Amino acid sequence: MTARISHTSFDARDSYSQSVFWGRVLGFTEDPDDPNLPGHEECMIFSADRGQRILFIEVPDAKQVKNRVHLDLVPVEGTRDEELARLLELGATVVDDRRRPDGGWVVLADPEGNEFCILRSEAERNAA
Repeated sequence: MTARISHTSFDARDSYSQSVFWGRVLGFTEDPDDPNLPGHEECMIFSADRGQRILFIEVPDAKQVKNRVHLDLVPVEGTRDEELARLLELGATVVDDRRRPDGGWVVLADPEGNEFCILRSEAERNAA
């Protein structure tokens, strides 16, 4: 017997804004039959195949310490540095730049301070 992940949940000060940010980052969308709206205490977004879901749940307190779990992202198209530029335009901020000539990553924070990383793309790793 095993279990599977139903969805990943994030505490948020503003669940709607977080769902919009992460939807743009990941290319996820809301359920058209149950759209996310400003003021909703819970907002869920779905991958295109609906196999992955992320739920943002409003809580009264802001993030206090470093995440114990975070997402590591790889670009679907383009390079790590091109994706980094896109993420910064969406509102992410750089926390720590750990890029090296042979790889590495950049630690970012979403608009509420949750850390995540952007790694090199599969094409970049294969070219090395």
